Amino acid sequence: MKISIDEKLFRVVGYPLVAFFALICLLPFILILSSSFNSEQAIVQNGYSFIPQQFSLDGYKVIFENPLVIFRSYGITILITAAGTIASVFISMMTGYVLQRPDFLWRNKLSFFFFFTTLFSGGLVPWYILCVKYLGMKNSLWALILPAMISVWHILLAKGFMRGIPYAISESAKIDGAGDFKIFISLILPLSKPVMATIGLFTALTYWNDWYHSMLFISEERLYPLQYLLYKLLGDIQAIRSIMEQSGLYIESFPVESMKMALTVIVTGPIIFLYPFVQKYFVQGLTIGAVKG
Repeated sequence: MKISIDEKLFRVVGYPLVAFFALICLLPFILILSSSFNSEQAIVQNGYSFIPQQFSLDGYKVIFENPLVIFRSYGITILITAAGTIASVFISMMTGYVLQRPDFLWRNKLSFFFFFTTLFSGGLVPWYILCVKYLGMKNSLWALILPAMISVWHILLAKGFMRGIPYAISESAKIDGAGDFKIFISLILPLSKPVMATIGLFTALTYWNDWYHSMLFISEERLYPLQYLLYKLLGDIQAIRSIMEQSGLYIESFPVESMKMALTVIVTGPIIFLYPFVQKYFVQGLTIGAVKG
């Protein structure tokens, strides 16, 4: 098969260029991983390096000094990520499906209502009072799931994607006696895997990296998700180090810097493995939703 000039040019210039940018994106992760296995003394004296100068596990030892607490926080984070992502994807898809149906008379009014909330909000204080006083979500896992469940951008993305699904499919199913919910579950969702994967990935990343809602609503340590637990742990370690320095008891080998890198590896590592499962749908869902929206 004859290769065109454009194809040859892309192979000569495009592939090396893409590989170069991929390497640039990969280097920070290599630096973080390497520094997490470096000793505190080596980091303080020589800075971060791509190869550990003095191999040490002190950072990980400090973090896993009480492994049950870490594993409990891991379980809470996995629970709220899985439950929140599934619920968020389903609600976003269902809302987007309704808003794009031409036979739904209020679709434009409701679309404007959703869009309006992205421009103005009630503010942090009224929202906090609503969640704590009226919804009773203080020290509850619901406080970590519900606030991040609905994203207007995800709804609009789902709506734009579903416009590309012929409405004749729904009409033919209605003729065969299928109800709206049956049509949505059996026909629309299987055809919407790309946008579902896209929304699911964004939502899972949001839940996994969230510590803000824990800071607002969670005061019991047994309910700390992983991000907030490690945030508190790092703050406590830095406070101890500051007190030690002020008292003249500074210990140079105390693994503050290496522990920061170890925390990053522990928090980031598991969620990275989610991307390969949705990669084949991710780009298609994002681009089609953007074009059709």
